[in-house]
Amino acid sequence: MLKKKLTALTLTAMMVGALAGCGSGGGTDSANSEAKAEAAASSKKIVIKYWYAYGDKIEEAKQHMVKTFNESQDKYEVVAEHQGSYDDLHAKVQAAFAAGNAPAVTDLEIASTGVFAHSGMLEELTAYAEKDKAQLKLDDFIPGLMGNAYVDSKLYGLPFMRSTPIMYKNVTMLKNAGLDPAGPKTWEELEQYSRVLKDKGKVGMTVPVDIWYYEALVAQSGGQMLSDDGKKAAFNDAAGMAPVEFWKKLSSEGLIKMPVGDEAGASANKDWANQISAFKFGSTAGVSESLEIANGNGFELQTAFMPANKDYGVPTGGCQLVMTSKSTAEEKEAAWEFIKWMTSKENTIYQHKHVGYLPTRTSAVESEELQEHFKQYPQYKVAVDQLEYARPRPMENAYPEIAKILSDAIQKAIIDPKTTPQDALNQAAEKANKLLGK
Repeated sequence: MLKKKLTALTLTAMMVGALAGCGSGGGTDSANSEAKAEAAASSKKIVIKYWYAYGDKIEEAKQHMVKTFNESQDKYEVVAEHQGSYDDLHAKVQAAFAAGNAPAVTDLEIASTGVFAHSGMLEELTAYAEKDKAQLKLDDFIPGLMGNAYVDSKLYGLPFMRSTPIMYKNVTMLKNAGLDPAGPKTWEELEQYSRVLKDKGKVGMTVPVDIWYYEALVAQSGGQMLSDDGKKAAFNDAAGMAPVEFWKKLSSEGLIKMPVGDEAGASANKDWANQISAFKFGSTAGVSESLEIANGNGFELQTAFMPANKDYGVPTGGCQLVMTSKSTAEEKEAAWEFIKWMTSKENTIYQHKHVGYLPTRTSAVESEELQEHFKQYPQYKVAVDQLEYARPRPMENAYPEIAKILSDAIQKAIIDPKTTPQDALNQAAEKANKLLGK
């Protein structure tokens, strides 16, 4: 039954490429992890496993925080293990849970919270939060990041490494092309900029068909992905068609590039790094890495809101920390202490500065440390300001599968001259409605 309920989890790969912002990197060696666990057990500490996604600077930050937590007290020991992308992680947690050896704590990409919660895999955190409300300060978490923390009005996760998509600009390219580096602020201006850049032998943007970005453009057009009750597709109306029509027009005229396939996101990042494209969409989690690329390749980087259509709009993304439900009472105690520590004001400041993910607490944003950081590196502040226009992602059990169907439909509409955006979205909506009606 569990396997049947969680089938949709295996279909999340296409939506998560941009969610982490940085690519996969090196992981923790399993033998070392087992050795750490045995050493901790011998010291009579309560030992728990924490599984996480993504490598490079993201992994550096997580490993640093885990190490600091372990050194901060002598009651608990957390063994952190790298599990690949969100899709890899979700599949491994699902398998481990079925086998009875799931980690006590795991990263969970926010759009999958509903699937995991409804399957019984997650421990509800409402009572934990109430018991420790003075220490936890739940109302200190930025409200725009809490929408995906609740399922059926019950708390299942705390915001951890959270993100929104933003626009990255190669200011040097814009200046060389005679363009105002402050723009483009609208879809229309993005098209105008791209025409000038094309005349200079460049392209405005290389962008993969990514559902996270599509969700943003639908929001900017005044639409939504699903109906308010989550029982029907809403993306095949005028607001849902607008992004596909826009992308198809610009792509067909050579103003933007839209690579497809598993390497589409990597291709977009490569074009931007090599100064073929002036703009890219990407997670705020990529700010630190992108600054390093820009400095290494000799150009100036600035970040900006994603351009508006009728208005600005972005989905939130990234992960929250959750506790699995089959752990022992002692392990749950340790897991809760670890989750509280990892989502503290001090740690949200640290991971924001180290990686670029959003600071999740108001107290962190208002801190003197981050205010000074924003003055020195304004590229980090854009995503925080853009939260004013943020919305949670759909969490229906069928949404991961719907996202894959929709991605394929959008690709077909853009690549195939005979397929209209309306036809492609109508076909996707018909399939989505069948899944939502189950």
